[in-house]
Amino acid sequence: MWDILRDFRPRGARFRREAPIGPYIADFVWLAARIVVEVDGHSHETDDGKIHDRRRDAWLTGEGFTVIRFDNDQVIDNPDHVAITLESRILPFLKPEAGS
Repeated sequence: MWDILRDFRPRGARFRREAPIGPYIADFVWLAARIVVEVDGHSHETDDGKIHDRRRDAWLTGEGFTVIRFDNDQVIDNPDHVAITLESRILPFLKPEAGS
């Protein structure tokens, strides 16, 4: 995921890894745009994991963040789809591509 996020750097996206936000640690965050990107492993598929994620997402949303989640398997097996999906979600915050 880090490689995918770094590809958006020339367009102004400044993601950080494992950044603290309140009582939580975001996998990746672009603070200026208030976007959190989470990559979920199998522990997020349990009932407890889902409850924790809903509580966490509600808190982050309440603080003005947009939370974008991907499954770990998606990132590994289909990074192009992840990159396209991510770009569509963060497009309003990106600078135009060079030459556009």
